[in-house]
Amino acid sequence: MNGVLCVNKPQDFTSFDVVAKLRGILQTKRLGHGGTLDPMATGVLPVFVGTATKACDIMPDNTKSYRAGFRLGFTSDTQDVWGEVSESSGTAVSGADILGVIPEFTGRIMQLPPMYSAVQVNGQRLYDLARKGIEVVREAREIEVFSLRLVSYDEQKREGELDIACGKGTYIRTIINDIGEKLGCGGIMTSLVRTSSGGFTLADCFTFEQIQQARDENRLEELILPIERVFAKLPKLKLNEVQTRMYRNGVKLDLARVRNIRDDADDYAVYGFDGAFIGTALTDRENGILRVAKNLV
Repeated sequence: MNGVLCVNKPQDFTSFDVVAKLRGILQTKRLGHGGTLDPMATGVLPVFVGTATKACDIMPDNTKSYRAGFRLGFTSDTQDVWGEVSESSGTAVSGADILGVIPEFTGRIMQLPPMYSAVQVNGQRLYDLARKGIEVVREAREIEVFSLRLVSYDEQKREGELDIACGKGTYIRTIINDIGEKLGCGGIMTSLVRTSSGGFTLADCFTFEQIQQARDENRLEELILPIERVFAKLPKLKLNEVQTRMYRNGVKLDLARVRNIRDDADDYAVYGFDGAFIGTALTDRENGILRVAKNLV
């Protein structure tokens, strides 16, 4: 059993908890997850099974999208409703006010990692320091927010929802906190659902109950997605029979003899002469060769 099993992570489970539970259901130890999801969040968590675990750290698509609930007029030490919450401002905020500041939080922006995060400073996790009441100086990091959309907003309750598509390393609760600061009233995250990750969506996901039932009915394979889905955005290379044999053995290929090499791409998803997915390759144009990046079979 090899491939990707997408889980709709329930609240109060860490990503590690999900893997641990699946080890029991699937009766296999060879599992890994793609993209940590905080315990309070729900939604898309791709879990790699069998030989697919080789791809955990090389997903070419690190785009993620979320639907996040928020409440204005409050602040929190964790920047969300699960921390120590205090009211910061009774100032009225309109939907137009929010729409007016949203452009400042899209594109490539600098973001200061929250104290309650897994970022390391001097070898220590920030959340470990935060739990001891210690706050340290952090450096802002560049993140990319591809889109930020106000889905709904209740001006009376000062509560609403945002749809956010972003790159790796983005803290959604920090975006909400920073929007609240910009509006002069404070803001906290009240819910978080990851709606997509690495090209996988909620439509690809299953609950623990569905996975358990599939196991009991001997149809787990129906739930496993092929590993090539992870590399769907990469251009495809199909090798001939001789090249397939060489590539599987880790041999570098003559770039001039490989068909469909593009001038605008260096990374490729590689398929054998029989159409079976093999792995990924990287071009070395200076030396005129195609190198094995990761053999996934």
